[in-house]
Amino acid sequence: MTQAESFPEIRDAVRRLCADFPGSYWQALDRERTYPTEFVQALTRAGFLSVLIPEEFGGSGLGLGAATAILEEIHRSGCNGGACHAQMYTMGTVLKHGSPEQKAKYLPGIADGSLRLQAFGVTEPGAGTDTTRIRTFARRDGDHYVVSGQKIWISRAEHSDLMVLLCRTTAREDCAKSSDGMSVLLVDMREAVGNGLTVRPIRTILNHATTELFFDDLRVPAENLIGEEGKGFRYILSGMNAERILIASECIGDARFFIDRASAYAKDRNVFGRAIGSNQGVQFPIARAYVQMTGASLMVDDAAAKFEAGLDCGTEANMAKMAASEASWYAADMCVQTHGGFGFAEEYDIERKFRETRLYQVAPISTNLILSHVATHVLGLPKSF
Repeated sequence: MTQAESFPEIRDAVRRLCADFPGSYWQALDRERTYPTEFVQALTRAGFLSVLIPEEFGGSGLGLGAATAILEEIHRSGCNGGACHAQMYTMGTVLKHGSPEQKAKYLPGIADGSLRLQAFGVTEPGAGTDTTRIRTFARRDGDHYVVSGQKIWISRAEHSDLMVLLCRTTAREDCAKSSDGMSVLLVDMREAVGNGLTVRPIRTILNHATTELFFDDLRVPAENLIGEEGKGFRYILSGMNAERILIASECIGDARFFIDRASAYAKDRNVFGRAIGSNQGVQFPIARAYVQMTGASLMVDDAAAKFEAGLDCGTEANMAKMAASEASWYAADMCVQTHGGFGFAEEYDIERKFRETRLYQVAPISTNLILSHVATHVLGLPKSF
């Protein structure tokens, strides 16, 4: 079964929900860089953001395939799941590595939406994708950790009650392996902001609610340590794989959006007495976009299936994200070209989605880092860094 055929009931329900949030809704938010609160609330009420949380904690207990179907349809409908997709997967760190007390305390609230866990604090100005070089440090002081440092490109921090924070508890130079000595803390943003945590919004090319965070002796209860001290890096890896697969599904949705719009416009738009879609110079790029999207979609399916089966899927997750993001970017460029000047008009929504899908060449991991991973880990080529 291909991804397009999977979870038809869920897909239909998502499409019906998204119909209540047309292009005009997103255009208004985009002008002011405003968070889509009503849309996120609607997804929460419908239970779409808690599909990966087990039923015992109030979720649906479904697999990653269901989550990819939801996000794909959101993006195909012209909406944007980037405002809340982390609510789906960030909780996985707590679910897989948290104590029974932490799971009971946090997961039911995350499932019903009364607790927003949408912030994932990893990236730093001086580290980027080289996560082992993060410098944000948590020093143990009695029954608290005292956190100092800085994070950047932390999305949704202003719209999250909790944050999964990766920090060092042992200096890199004092560890046998560079990936040792990092720990995960669950930070209550409601208590932290103004008490050692400063959040600074970053305005970008798209409406994405991303921020820079400054930690100045922020005190976090030691009971908020997830798992064992010093093993945090391996805890977040599976969460990163889920993130890449889910974002890949968003790219598939974006590609389908662009292909749908381009196909419809090419049929209706008449120039020189006939539909522009009858010209091979117009129809071939649309067809190529469809071929690329279909191939990438199968890669997303494969990565999600391996993730659900508990198999090592780091390479598959990375490749699916790269293939899907490149398919969506090609489709975006094709769609603008098909529409001509109208592709730049706000009311058509093409230019907004064009800007939104461009992000995924860079985040959550850049294309060059994926190529480096495949070159060295799959093909056995020597490392370049």
